[in-house]
Amino acid sequence: MRVSHYFEWEEQITGGHAQSVRQQRQILDRLGIEYTTEPDLSADVLHLNNMGPKSVYYARKARKRGVPVVVHAHQTAEDFEESFAFSNALAKPLRPYLEYAYSLADLLVCPSEHNRAVIEEYVDVPTVVVSNGFDPDRLTDFADLRAEYRERYDLDGLVAFMVGHVIERKGLSAFVETARAMPDVEFVWFGYLDPTGGGAIDRLLRSRETTKTVERAPANCTFTGYVEDIRGAFAAGDAFFFPTKNENEGMALLEAMACGKPPVVRDIPTFEWLEDGTHCLKAERDFVDPLDRLRDADLRDRIGGNAAEKSERFEIAQIAEKYEDVYGRVT
Repeated sequence: MRVSHYFEWEEQITGGHAQSVRQQRQILDRLGIEYTTEPDLSADVLHLNNMGPKSVYYARKARKRGVPVVVHAHQTAEDFEESFAFSNALAKPLRPYLEYAYSLADLLVCPSEHNRAVIEEYVDVPTVVVSNGFDPDRLTDFADLRAEYRERYDLDGLVAFMVGHVIERKGLSAFVETARAMPDVEFVWFGYLDPTGGGAIDRLLRSRETTKTVERAPANCTFTGYVEDIRGAFAAGDAFFFPTKNENEGMALLEAMACGKPPVVRDIPTFEWLEDGTHCLKAERDFVDPLDRLRDADLRDRIGGNAAEKSERFEIAQIAEKYEDVYGRVT
């Protein structure tokens, strides 16, 4: 079997989306499946990871030639809102566009049951749930970096941290306001301050509200910008604070769990697979109480240990075999 594994705008897209594609290719290598990253319609399967206009074009051509089309449903209109300047306005026309784009697939790969439930409202196309997973090798020896990164960002005591793009959808306002309400706790957000990773164009894409929120953050709230070695984030932090409003899965969450960091998450459908009080602490709006509870080191260790155990089934080695099933369904 030979797969055309195409990722439109690969050079521009960063974050979890890009990481997911890299991990898919690691899995293909692990399985010994030959692939090209070009949109090659001579392949046995066309696997698309971003339904931009070129991907739609190649999907249409593939269907005419009888080449099966697999599409990763990374994007939804709901997930697109509150991401960058103009994203809320663009989310409305994005819905019908994605409905058409996803209708071109023979099989849609959804990273979570929640994502599948949303996608099944878009189109009547077969779906399969395959987690984005995480690569535990990315986290090797992360704990060795704790002293270095806490010193680098002048951190002391309990550190609540987040990893990801600094956007409102990820819960930026809640993160900042919780920090304001807990002045004796350090809050650190590790990740890009610009929507796609830096540069003048990216800064123009950042919404004014995001800029104002960051600028008005209290002294105990730090935004690091891009961090080259993300292991340092998981080393420096004590509780993973993830107040995201809408998420298809949350790869940074899986990594934090693997590192034994107890998560505090918003109580949204995406995280129904996590049991409150066992694998995480959940809240709808007020996150002060769950974070306050995590001042207890014993509770942090218990929930963090349960979270680490829960994360094991999301390691890429555990999800690799599902890709053989994905391609087997369409060939």
